[in-house]
Amino acid sequence: MSALTQGATLPLRIALAPLAWALAAGGWAARRPSCLVAAALLLVCLPSDLQAAGGGGRITVADVAAGVAVAAALWRCLRDGAVPAPLGLLPFGAVVLSVAAATVIAADPAESLVGFVRYTELFVLVPVAVAMALRDRFDVLLVAGAFVAATVAEGIVGVRQSATNTGASYAGQYVRAIGTFGAEQVMALGALVGYGIVVTLALGLAARGRVRAALVCTAALLVLPLGFSLSRGAWIATACAVVVQLFVFSRRLGVATVATAAFAVGLLASGVGPASGTLDERVTSIASSGSAPDRSVRDRYALWGTAIGIWADHPVLGVGLKDFAAARDTYAPMSLSAGSDVDDPQAGFRRQPLLSAHNQYLMVLAEQGTVGVLAFGSLLGTLTAGAFRRRVAFASGPPGTDTRFLDLVAPGVMVWTLIDFSYGDIGAGPTGVLLAVLLGLVARRMVIVPRTPSPEAPR
Repeated sequence: MSALTQGATLPLRIALAPLAWALAAGGWAARRPSCLVAAALLLVCLPSDLQAAGGGGRITVADVAAGVAVAAALWRCLRDGAVPAPLGLLPFGAVVLSVAAATVIAADPAESLVGFVRYTELFVLVPVAVAMALRDRFDVLLVAGAFVAATVAEGIVGVRQSATNTGASYAGQYVRAIGTFGAEQVMALGALVGYGIVVTLALGLAARGRVRAALVCTAALLVLPLGFSLSRGAWIATACAVVVQLFVFSRRLGVATVATAAFAVGLLASGVGPASGTLDERVTSIASSGSAPDRSVRDRYALWGTAIGIWADHPVLGVGLKDFAAARDTYAPMSLSAGSDVDDPQAGFRRQPLLSAHNQYLMVLAEQGTVGVLAFGSLLGTLTAGAFRRRVAFASGPPGTDTRFLDLVAPGVMVWTLIDFSYGDIGAGPTGVLLAVLLGLVARRMVIVPRTPSPEAPR
């Protein structure tokens, strides 16, 4: 080739280079769907004003990335001939059928269809895709590492917000850490950091040497943004999940941790400890939530009673998916507030309507009835049983870091989730993707085992 011809093709090569790199990256992601799962986790950290990807803001960038990961995992399974165990898919299929039935009977089919997509995404499609995408140690550690990175990044933002009074309003001060999620999703940071502590601690306990020390110290430091989130439910869920993880790892360590935590909580609740006034007040309010609940707790009690009332009149299939908000005022007591106050320095004060039961179990009971709660309960029960199975064999199990990590993270994730669902629900926003990915980790460990045909089998 002459020098003239080479000079003419050089600009073309430069112009096509980004396309070539994109195609190469796409091919790698198709072969490794775990890369797309990790990307979805990192995209959760995008600021709330950049998350909307359509559907009036109900579809986020993280949802889109998770959908691409589902497609890549399906393509890889079809290419490799690996299919999940049929029995492992039964609980997921039951959830799909119950949600479909609640969608059909809903008053607004179009709005209910959005709820159907959301439920199947978070409780079926993404968990199954993640379970199928994690084929080896690289996949497991890549996804876990992305989760830790997202948690640390959001934790740094949250600590800075609390220190500089740029978070959400609490007791007239902008001290509540919310990360990049916005004041409308005031519980999102607590959920992310709580789950992040569980994942980071599991990685640390599964590792050795300096890596273990670094990860355990990171998990300890993440307690700061968790505390500044002022999410009482996240505090309780994280404490219980960590204790369970430590008991799985070492009973002696678990007992010592429980004793130390009980002393620390008693010190904070007594007002003698070094906690700030805001944290001290928030910790004390946990003990008084039954005898002297604040407005937030009273509203939750009212919403729970509303959900039970709806179910009592629609016991079989519920009132219909996404119809809780429409039926709320008919069953709600007069004590229920019209909405919760939301305030931050950027957007100012506004009112956020209370459109859900703030309890995932009661939300399913009201909208999907007894059929739905049985299907949902069977899924959670199966995942929980799988998470705690073989816990005795952990100490003598395979030496791989990924195996030890899954043995430790699965019980913590399920304990955190079961407690979280008692005071909150999946709601909207990007943090639902975090839950779906973690359920996929649990499903990969016990429920869904890919079946690959033997070399002699035809493809």
